[in-house]
Amino acid sequence: MFVTIELAMLHADLDAFYASVEQRDDARLRGRPVIVGGGVVLAASYEAKAYGVRTAMGGARARRLCPQAVVVPPRMSAYTEASAAVFDVFRDTTPVVEGLSIDEAFLDVGGLWRIRGPAPGIAAQLRRDVREGVGLAISVGVARTKFLAKVASAVAKPDGLLVVPSDGELAFLHPLPVERLWGVGEVTAAALRRRGIQTVGDIAQLGPSTLTSILGKAAGRHLYALALNRDPRPVEVGRRRRSIGAQCALGRGPRSSEDLDAVVVSLVERIGRRLRRARRVSRTVVLRMRFGDYTRATRSHTLTEATARTEDLLDTVRGLLAAAMPLIRARGVTLIGVALTNLGGDGAVQPALPFDERPSGTLDASIDDVRDRFGSAAVTRAALLGRELGPAVPLLPDRPR
Repeated sequence: MFVTIELAMLHADLDAFYASVEQRDDARLRGRPVIVGGGVVLAASYEAKAYGVRTAMGGARARRLCPQAVVVPPRMSAYTEASAAVFDVFRDTTPVVEGLSIDEAFLDVGGLWRIRGPAPGIAAQLRRDVREGVGLAISVGVARTKFLAKVASAVAKPDGLLVVPSDGELAFLHPLPVERLWGVGEVTAAALRRRGIQTVGDIAQLGPSTLTSILGKAAGRHLYALALNRDPRPVEVGRRRRSIGAQCALGRGPRSSEDLDAVVVSLVERIGRRLRRARRVSRTVVLRMRFGDYTRATRSHTLTEATARTEDLLDTVRGLLAAAMPLIRARGVTLIGVALTNLGGDGAVQPALPFDERPSGTLDASIDDVRDRFGSAAVTRAALLGRELGPAVPLLPDRPR
C-alpha cells in the first residue's frame, strides 16, 4: 500500500497532437504520413516521423524526405477545442492538474487511491477516457516524481503507458542517454559526450563536484540531482507563466529589413495582447534568432518600468533587431522569436484594466484598446498590410488566480 501511494505523479502527453487531430477529423488521413504546415513543419504524424520529418523542419526538406506525405494547413481553432476537451478529462480525473502546454500536463493522483485505486489504474482509465471522449491517443508516464513521470511518458510514446516502480527508478533511468535530463540540450550534451559521458548513469557516477567543474555550479548540481531522481517539486495548480513569447520560422530564403520588421510587429502584437488578457506586465524583452548556419543568438533589454503597452515593447524589440542586423546579414536568419520575461501583475505590479473594464471618461483610442475590445482584425498596422505571417500557435491561458 505504501508503494501505491508513492506512485502519485502522472505526466500525460498527447501524441503528435496537431497531426493526430487532423487524422481524427479526416478518415482519409489515418495511417498515412501527415505534415501540418507547408513552409515550415508545425507537426508530423508518426508515419511521417518514420521518414525523418521533424517539427520546425523546412517544408521543402520534409517533402523530399517523405514525398508521399499529405500536407495540410493548420487549424488552430480545432487544436484549441481538442485541448480544452482533453483538459476537461484531466480535471475530471483529479483536481490537481498542472498544464505545461496545450497538449501535456502533470496530474497528482496521490489522494485518490482509496476511491480510485492505484495510480497505474487511474492512468490506464485516463488514456481510455481521452481515446473514447476526445478521439486522440495519449501517452502517460507514472512515477514517484514529476521528472521521472515526464521521462516515462516520452519513453512510452507513441500511445503507451509506462509505470516506473519506486524500487526500480535508477535501473530505469541510468541506461538512458544524457539528453533525457531536463536542461541537457545539444550544447550541453556535446560537452558531456566529449568527456565520454553518454548516459544518465555516467552523470550519477561523476558526482556533483566534477559536474560543476564541467557545466558550472547551478547546472552541475541540477543534473546530478535529476540523475538520482531527486525532484521534490509538487504539482502546481494555477501556476502562472514565467514568460510569454511567440516565434516565427522564416525558411531559408532572403528577408528584407521590411520583412523582418513585419515579423516582429506581428509577434509583439500577439504577445502584447496575451499579456494584457492575463493582466500582467513585463520589464524584460528578449529577441531570439536562429541563423542559416544553425547557430542561435539571444538579445535582451530590461525596461526601467514594467509595461503591457505594445508600442513600448515594439520599440524595444526594434532596437534589439537593429543591433542584430549585421549578424543577420552575415549569416541569414531562419527564425525570429520574441519573449517577455520578468513578469508582474499578480500582486507586485498592477497592469492597466482591459478596455471594456475601465471607468468611463478614462478611455483613449490607442491601437491596444481597439484591438483588445474588438479583436485583432479591427485595426491592422501598415507594416502588416498584404503580409501573411502564419497562424498564432494556441497556448494555455494565463489568467490571474
